[in-house]
Amino acid sequence: MKKVGLREVLNLLAFLGTVTVNGLANALPINGQTTGEISDRFQVYFVPAGYVFSIWGLIYLGLLGFVVYQLLPTQRSSQRLGRIGYWFVLSCLANSLWILLWHYEFFALTVAVMLILLISLIAIYLRLDIGRVQVATAEKWLVDTPFSIYLGWITVATVANVTALLSYWNWSGWGIGAQVWAVIMLVIATALAAAMSLTRRDIAYALVIVWAFVGIAVKQGGTPLVVWSAALLAVMVAAIGAIGVLRRKPVV
Repeated sequence: MKKVGLREVLNLLAFLGTVTVNGLANALPINGQTTGEISDRFQVYFVPAGYVFSIWGLIYLGLLGFVVYQLLPTQRSSQRLGRIGYWFVLSCLANSLWILLWHYEFFALTVAVMLILLISLIAIYLRLDIGRVQVATAEKWLVDTPFSIYLGWITVATVANVTALLSYWNWSGWGIGAQVWAVIMLVIATALAAAMSLTRRDIAYALVIVWAFVGIAVKQGGTPLVVWSAALLAVMVAAIGAIGVLRRKPVV
């Protein structure tokens, strides 16, 4: 039986550190303000209602399942899990650093760190070849699904982070209205979700996008263009996700 390796231990410690930092961010709160309070200061349209952020509970529950699963004696020699390398540790470090930078209002740096987090999750997703390889049921629910949900949410969060920074900089939008830019961002996110659904049959990723879009429609109730765009595109993403699942095999 293979002993627990450095990678497995670091994955566990990195996860625990991330959960701790995120918990303290609102419990203390860090720098005297919660994560949500800072977000509410930005008048942007690509931001969902507060309840949508409860998805972090699901994300961390799924990641807990992953770090426990990869510690099991039967998984320590898994070549597939081994391909993750230290990308998960990097994602945890980026997650924690983002919280600190956000709370101390280094907004430009938060975008750079968010991109590192996004890239690390994309690397994990591709290395696991999610949606294109057959895996055991346990591995699907404890590895593939958590990372699909995480990547889906960070995709949305990256767009929201960039729009918040541009708002902070008072960017003119090249003469294009903020509402129109929000719709453009919604369309781009829809295209990404469609690609994931049709090429990877990744319903988890698609459902995260739907969850975010519905939250945006709820949050932006006073802006009909954004509300109807978010609602219609949420239906479209859900439909494409269903089509992807019903396909016999993913398109390669």
